[in-house]
Amino acid sequence: MAEVRGSNTWRDELASLVEDTGVRYVVDPIMVSTPSYEAATIGTDYVSDELRSEKSEPVESLKDQVKGFAMAWGEILMELGRGCRDIVQQSFLTEDSYVVRKLQKPCARAVAKLRYIADPFDYGGFLILGHEYGLSRMRLSQSDTVMNAMNVNNKDGSLVPPVKKVRIHLPNATRILLPDGRHMAYLEQGVPVDRARFSIISPHSFLSSRLAGIPGIKMSLLEEFGIRLVTYDLPGFGESDPHPSRNLNSSAFDMLHLADAVGVSDKFWVLAHSGGGMHAWAALKYIPDKVAGAALFAPMMNPYEPGITKEEMTRTWENWLPRRKFMYFLARRFPSLLSSFYHRSFLSGKLDRIDRWLSFSLGKKDEILIEEPKFEELWDRNMEESIRQGNEKPFIEEARMQVSDWGFRLSELQVQRRCQGRGILPWLRSMYSQAECEQTGFLGPIHVWQGMDDRVVPPSMADYIARVLPETIVHKLPNEGHFSYFLFCDECHRQILSTIFGTPQGPVINNDEIEQTTSEENEQENS
Repeated sequence: MAEVRGSNTWRDELASLVEDTGVRYVVDPIMVSTPSYEAATIGTDYVSDELRSEKSEPVESLKDQVKGFAMAWGEILMELGRGCRDIVQQSFLTEDSYVVRKLQKPCARAVAKLRYIADPFDYGGFLILGHEYGLSRMRLSQSDTVMNAMNVNNKDGSLVPPVKKVRIHLPNATRILLPDGRHMAYLEQGVPVDRARFSIISPHSFLSSRLAGIPGIKMSLLEEFGIRLVTYDLPGFGESDPHPSRNLNSSAFDMLHLADAVGVSDKFWVLAHSGGGMHAWAALKYIPDKVAGAALFAPMMNPYEPGITKEEMTRTWENWLPRRKFMYFLARRFPSLLSSFYHRSFLSGKLDRIDRWLSFSLGKKDEILIEEPKFEELWDRNMEESIRQGNEKPFIEEARMQVSDWGFRLSELQVQRRCQGRGILPWLRSMYSQAECEQTGFLGPIHVWQGMDDRVVPPSMADYIARVLPETIVHKLPNEGHFSYFLFCDECHRQILSTIFGTPQGPVINNDEIEQTTSEENEQENS
């Protein structure tokens, strides 16, 4: 019996194949008892003490044996993995190893190209890719935790300022009722309607609102030129009701209804900046008889415009960050996927810099400008108003319209002489009768101001506009960016208004003011 008890069991043999890991098993070794025939046939009173002690020990079941076998093999595999890990670390992952020296630069380039996926301010690309390839939300939440931990300290080791939260302000806009039952919110600046010498209607750009207008323009300057500036919220933005199926045609007629509702009896000017340019182009196309002229600042055109050449497209797209190109691709092909990105960025309830929310790369002057408190104050308030309704649909619509078929080409706005009918006879008649021919396109002036250091709307877009609309007056601005000439620049604003309207003549003097002035002069003479 002593030989059986002292022999090595299968568990001991397995344990001898690996080093001591410090793990101890509390289960007793398997005991094999071999009672004699006599001991089995005699009564319990005559059983020896040795046999009695063996019978009292419980026999290990098959389940316990399988469990012990699995634990032992797991221990072996664990030790094997540790050994392989140590070999790899010591042989391949040192700074002077062959593998690290060969893969270091290619890996760095790959990370630089794909950094927009892991950008702490742009989780949208990662989230969208996660949906497409079936990644679990658990991994996304883990990435959030990692990013938050990485951003606890900045480069200087100091704490990052607390994240600013979006505040929703009480409604205070003036609204009109449109023919289809929707309400449109608008804002008036400058002189009143009865004294306005010129009227300007301004659609806003993406992630903006009626509060933008001409940022930083002085009311005294508008009065000096006799200008009435009317800005409004696009459908679904600010306090304007959403449109069930809007396009650029409906956008132009919304502008027309607004002009009629606020008492613009004569033609008005259209002024737009950046993404608001497509609504200005739509007005020139669909309601040209109501538009006196257009003033466009870094106007964004459709980057997929059919008439653009390969060289112009290359010069345009090479200025944009990879994640911005990715967002344009989604807006054109899979616009519904933009919802996740928007809710992770500007619809998240947080405030951040404009270049981070919209994936911009800015020039030197723009970088300086957006750091100024007056720009930050305007941007925060304007963005809060833009996302007031908390709905991603109008933003998706705006992004989709920007890169989809506009329903017309810019070249169609070029002034052309078109005669009725085709063939030789109509052409011969047109030689003698001017009544049968008419001019098509937009007949009014078009001014485009383009910063040559603009990386949001690159100068190649202004070059394309000048090519397809040769009568457009393009003002190229050296060293200016996307915002630096249009925002908070008193001298620039004066130059702009002087270029469009000439010498300032002040507001229109109405009959009541003439009578009041005359009566005051008479009273002074009588006294």
